[in-house]
Amino acid sequence: MRYTAKHRFADVGPRKLRLFADLIRGKNVDEALQLLRFYPNRGAKLVRAVVESAYGNADNQEHPDPDSLIVSECRIDGAPTFKRIQPRARGTAFGILRRMSHIIVSLSDPPEAADEGAADAAPAATGAPALPAPAEAPATA
Repeated sequence: MRYTAKHRFADVGPRKLRLFADLIRGKNVDEALQLLRFYPNRGAKLVRAVVESAYGNADNQEHPDPDSLIVSECRIDGAPTFKRIQPRARGTAFGILRRMSHIIVSLSDPPEAADEGAADAAPAATGAPALPAPAEAPATA
């Protein structure tokens, strides 16, 4: 089952947050929280808060072992941009773009080892036809 948490309209640009999303994607929840805990960046604190919220959702919905969950999805989407004006010399104005973002984190159970073994054992289906077995050379005596 997936446990999701969102922070919409975060007051940090998506480009600054995607560094931390890439850092924790696919990692265990405890490992992701430890990685984010020691970064001084504001974006790391925001992403950590959303991961903790998703972890709390899993705990609240009585997941049997919330510590075994992995970060299956950590997505940073763009949000609306505030447009501001900075007054400049001689009556002109420069535009300022205040970017915002949406942070979406989903936690899920790790894939089972038995399922991975079954997937590796099955031959990969490709569009190319299978090659015939090589013919044996005739024996000369």
